[in-house]
Formats: sequence, structure tokens, C-alpha cells
Amino acid sequence: MAAMMRPISTAHVDLDGAWSHDILDHHLDFRDWGPRLRYSATPDLLDAFYESVQPDLGAFTLYGSGDFHHLSALWLRNFSGPVTLVSFDNHPDWDVRPPDWGCGGWINRAFELPHITRAFVWGCGNFELNWPHRLFGNQDALASGRLEVFPWRDRISRSARKRWPALAYDDWRLRFSRFAQSLAGQRVYVTVDLDCLRSGEAVTNWEQGLFTAGDVAWALDELHAAADVVGGDLCGAWSIPRHARFKQWLSSRLDHPRQPRVDSAHAARTNERALRVIWRALTAGASTAARAAGYEQYAGADQRYAHP
Repeated sequence: MAAMMRPISTAHVDLDGAWSHDILDHHLDFRDWGPRLRYSATPDLLDAFYESVQPDLGAFTLYGSGDFHHLSALWLRNFSGPVTLVSFDNHPDWDVRPPDWGCGGWINRAFELPHITRAFVWGCGNFELNWPHRLFGNQDALASGRLEVFPWRDRISRSARKRWPALAYDDWRLRFSRFAQSLAGQRVYVTVDLDCLRSGEAVTNWEQGLFTAGDVAWALDELHAAADVVGGDLCGAWSIPRHARFKQWLSSRLDHPRQPRVDSAHAARTNERALRVIWRALTAGASTAARAAGYEQYAGADQRYAHP
């Protein structure tokens, strides 16, 4: 049975200092856990972390780098089903290879929860959808239709375009609107990784996609209008990688793209600007308790981005 939710509906779970302490009123300092959880972790360690953080979780969770995206499968434990998962991500996060609890395969852990019925990933644009890398995706979930991905046409190979209904920037909104309407009446959980945004819209630890913050906000508005968005999370802000174990560090180092030197102050300003737009839309259906917990500071921010 899912754990009971506290009245607080939003929380900032601080693992790596990616966001300022006062970005939301409800700040949870778990930075001592960050190096142990980053990129990958053992099931026992994650269970211990969840036991520590769960009493303070709400419906919407803000946390750090996309290196922690596997924690979405923990936040989902806080809900009862059935729940449809919608992800905005430049990566499908479907890899069936070890580590089981890693940021590149966390959707498989979400599928282990009996209340997660289906998952949809919008905005993928990296090599994992191309041959032969796509062989490492969850083939059973793909074949059954339990997992569907909607990648950018300009970012995938010709063979991948035959496999998936690729998106073009001039028609993706029409397609997403129809998709959102297909979820009418369903309970939906939304996860947003800022690496789904194009360069200049966010600064992350990974390769980046083609959405703008306004695009994602518009899509979230569509979901709220059609379905019951019961919760969600946002991660993906850049932070300095720190790891507790050598194997964890090595795997992460080999997996990440090479990046130019990052100005941390510029990264923080850029990501907070994106957050102001997306968080408003993500938590649009939050309760009065959510606004009291920090949502109000973004309620009217940057409206010009919300519906470009």
C-alpha cells in the first residue's frame, strides 16, 4: 500500500546544491546522501534513503542533477494506482543493463511498481534510439506498448524514424495535444528532466534536446486540461559531480558527454529562469498547501514563455 501523503505538496530535496536553498519554502537538506546516490546506487541504499525522506515528501518534488533521475522511481512509491507516467527527457532511460538502479534505466524500476500502467517519453534526441544502441532498451515494454517514446526526427537515424513516430518542431504540438486528450480521465505523474531543453534554455550534466521551457509549460497545461495530474518532479540542473564509490565514479565518467567548463553562477541563473516557467505549469493543479509551501513565488513568473 502506498504511503500516506503529508499535507505539504511541494518539496525541494537538496542532494547536490544544484538549486538555491530558498528556491522553495520546503527545503530538505540531504546533501550528505548525494555522493552515494549520484548516477547509481544499490537497492539497500535507496531503501534507506527513501525511509529517511519519505515522511516529508509531497506530490511535487524538485531535486538536483539528472544524475539523480532514478529517484523518480522512489517518488512514485508515494502514490497509489493506476498511474500513467509522462516523461520529458532527452534520454529514454530504458537501459536494461546494470546498474539496475541507475539514472539511465530508472523507467524499468518504475515498471516494477504495480500501479504504474504505462510510460511515455517525449523529446528524446540522443544516440540510444539508433542502431545498435536501442537493443539495450526494454524490448518487452516497447513490444507490449507499455512504453512509448516520441523522439525528435532531426536527432535520430533514418532507421529509427521508421521505428518511432518522430517529431518535427512544426507539428509536435498538434500531436501532443491529441496525446494529452487520449489520457482524459487518467491519473498522470509527470517527470521533467531539464536536459530535454535546448542549449541556452538550461545548463545540465548531459546532452540536451530541442524543447524550450515555454514548450514544456504549454505541454503541461495540455496535460492538466485533459487528465488528472496527481504529482510530478523536476530534475536536471547542472551541479559538480561528486561520487562516494570508485566504480560509481568510473561508470559515470565513461557515460557522460565531455563538457566545456561551466560557469556555476550562469548555470544557476539559466536554470532558475527555466524553473520559473515549468514549475508554475507542473504544479498548476496543486492544492492550497502547495502554494503555501512555495509554489506562489513562481505562479505568475515569465508568462510570456508559457504560451509562445
